[in-house]
Amino acid sequence: MIHMNKRNINFSPPDISELEIEEVAAALRSGWITTGPRTKLLERRLAAYIETGRADLDCATPASNAKDGRPRAVCLNSATAAEELNLRVLGIGPGDEVLVPAYTYTATASAVIHCGAKVRFIDIQKDGDPTTHMPEMDYAALEKAITPRTKAIVAVDLGGIVCDYDQLFEIAERKKTMFTPKQSDGSALGDLSARIQKSIGRVAVVADCAHSLGASRIFSGTQKHCGAIADFSSFSFHAVKNFTTAEGGATAWKPLQDIEDAEIYQMFQLLSLHGQSKDALAKTQRGAWEYDIIGPWYKCNMTDVMAAIGLRQLDRYPMLLARRKEIIAMYDRFFDRLNIDHLVHYTAQINSSGHLYLIRIPGADEETRGIIIKKLAERGVATNVHYKPLPMMSAYGKDVAAFPNSYDYYRNLISLPLHTLLSNEDVDYVCGTLEDVLKRII
Repeated sequence: MIHMNKRNINFSPPDISELEIEEVAAALRSGWITTGPRTKLLERRLAAYIETGRADLDCATPASNAKDGRPRAVCLNSATAAEELNLRVLGIGPGDEVLVPAYTYTATASAVIHCGAKVRFIDIQKDGDPTTHMPEMDYAALEKAITPRTKAIVAVDLGGIVCDYDQLFEIAERKKTMFTPKQSDGSALGDLSARIQKSIGRVAVVADCAHSLGASRIFSGTQKHCGAIADFSSFSFHAVKNFTTAEGGATAWKPLQDIEDAEIYQMFQLLSLHGQSKDALAKTQRGAWEYDIIGPWYKCNMTDVMAAIGLRQLDRYPMLLARRKEIIAMYDRFFDRLNIDHLVHYTAQINSSGHLYLIRIPGADEETRGIIIKKLAERGVATNVHYKPLPMMSAYGKDVAAFPNSYDYYRNLISLPLHTLLSNEDVDYVCGTLEDVLKRII
């Protein structure tokens, strides 16, 4: 190895410019810091971005998808809240089952449990998807797991690579005779969720898009962005994500027959703000103090301070995605030369958001992987592992033997730094340092 001066390479710091700082300062000076005009603008712009792939559109324009005056996106305080509210709007609760990949982060499964439903884990394909190597569910096993109790499938676009939603919808359609929509319990939420289940008419396909804002895939013959593919989708804007609001997230959905977007939008508003019929912005109108409580619900709204970050992040987002693609190309050339398996982010069908770069070290086990991570850290390279399969966790029963493909994928996996603050020289340092460490250990 050619000698390189030691560098300190962080794993995933946020890319915050003066634009975001100035917008936050403007929000603070405006006197409006909770959910307000900036949050509403971010919702409209995100909805337009999901629909068109353009970051410069306001959803109120003719090019938008807000045909009834409301966007098909709602900003919240986390992706976990978005996923849980998606399930609640779908009417999922006690007695229901939701199919979830064993290879994911806890939020994918915990949202199901919060709703009182049962999680059924599905193992991944051996070594992941044959083309992308993404740890994608075993679709044959998924289809066999569907029962009359199954109300939703949650797919995870891990690393920013979009799942095969064509297969997911085909499976859901083949099994639709097993699906019985719920009946309304007479409440506002119960009535809406019953009508949504009837409109969908099958197991719902729900997307965990925590990693994949801006990613797209050919779906039903057309290039579609995440958020416009699954029935309902959730996004994360946590500090480590490509697009951040410090904390935060959003939900999005596809149009439903006989149900207006405005009605779904309003239900998300109710669920996210105590079931209160007016938000703080509406109550500021003179004489408009009075409100009703529609249901004893939750508190997970986004603030305008968070949305201020997001507005300027969205301005910069196409550039940020392009830089991630450049870094991934550098990594790809290096690991292809070493014959080391890695995620394949860009194919004829898939345009990834490039959130994570996963490699699998040939011949390594958990112990060896741990030594490699430690040696890299000693030389200033921070790495991670995405993820320890949920069946290995105490909260989920530690039943890893039932999910051999997930464990096999995990045991020799390392996540490398991938963020837009990396220079080309930083990427070279990561690659050179890793190659030297591997020569000494493997």
